[in-house]
Amino acid sequence: MRAALLIIDLQKAYYRGDMKASMDKASHYINAVIPAFRERSLPIVWIQHIDGDDGAVPGTEGFDFIDSLAPGAEDHRVQKKYNNSFNKTDLREILEKEKADIVLISGFCAEYCVLSTYRGALDEDLTPILLKNGIASGSRENIGFVENISDIITIKTFLKMIR
Repeated sequence: MRAALLIIDLQKAYYRGDMKASMDKASHYINAVIPAFRERSLPIVWIQHIDGDDGAVPGTEGFDFIDSLAPGAEDHRVQKKYNNSFNKTDLREILEKEKADIVLISGFCAEYCVLSTYRGALDEDLTPILLKNGIASGSRENIGFVENISDIITIKTFLKMIR
């Protein structure tokens, strides 16, 4: 049993309006678990959505992660064009190489890319778990819905599990 942290689409292109506060809250919780992953040499995968209509284009500021998050040089990066982070990417191969069978999922947008990736992980015979308070959306109701239909874990419980 080995965990990987997935950080999905917390990009500047989406950092606006009602989503700002939600993304700030999620990044606070994500930043609380990142050190535990790094201390244990557990993989962290930063996933970025490519969408010209939204301004999320490689090489532009909108493609970058929000300022409160900082990928490390040793972390993995995945670029995607679909909601499911496994669809036509090398995410599965990264997780196989890292021998990770549990994915702690965090990021934006709860009802789209987060939920699609959660379901994609199930299709890949992995164990997906959402980081409680680590997912963002423009709708609080949608965060609650996604958390209610998914397996979730608190930071405190997760950190006790990986000691």
